[in-house]
Amino acid sequence: MSDPDAIPLSALQHWAYCPRQCGLIHLEQAFEDNIHTARGQAVHHLVDEPGYEMKAGVKVERALPLWSDRLNLIGKADLVEFHPDGTVFPVEFKHGRKRDKIHDDIQLAAQAMCLEDMLGRPVPKGAIYHASSHRRREVAITPELRLLVIETAEAIRTMLASGKLPPPANDGRCRECSLKDICQPEAIAAINRQRDLRIDLYTTET
Repeated sequence: MSDPDAIPLSALQHWAYCPRQCGLIHLEQAFEDNIHTARGQAVHHLVDEPGYEMKAGVKVERALPLWSDRLNLIGKADLVEFHPDGTVFPVEFKHGRKRDKIHDDIQLAAQAMCLEDMLGRPVPKGAIYHASSHRRREVAITPELRLLVIETAEAIRTMLASGKLPPPANDGRCRECSLKDICQPEAIAAINRQRDLRIDLYTTET
């Protein structure tokens, strides 16, 4: 199984959404709840209890532990369907309505890649289940998405090794982020603007 320095699958989603959010959570161990995280936790309560059931010949496993020694990733899948024809189909639960979000797709792709390494069989597709709309969005685990998983994991390792937080995004993502008060994106942006202004003035004077 993966070593203690393995990258959590959730970190890939955090980094793809905002590298600084990933750093605050996985480097500084900071986390705060807001309405969006509370809704997400409520959705995951549906699949947080490990176990399985059979539905029309399909074995459905909940909270399945995942890992990949090759990729040095570790985590769990909300739900994995094992079909009679050998198809393995991971399903990631998200709150909100059906939408295309690359940070969700990266997390799902990483789950698929872990399942492939664990089971020795291809996992070409999965799905995001959107709780508010009660709809699935099927996601093809493409070569491009697989490469993005590998590149994202490497970027996270580099950040963790450096011990340095990425800069804040200070854009529309911040409005929904539970870590906004800890991150202080507006304040840091103001400080950076003042610094750049001083540099410009100094360059002009000299």
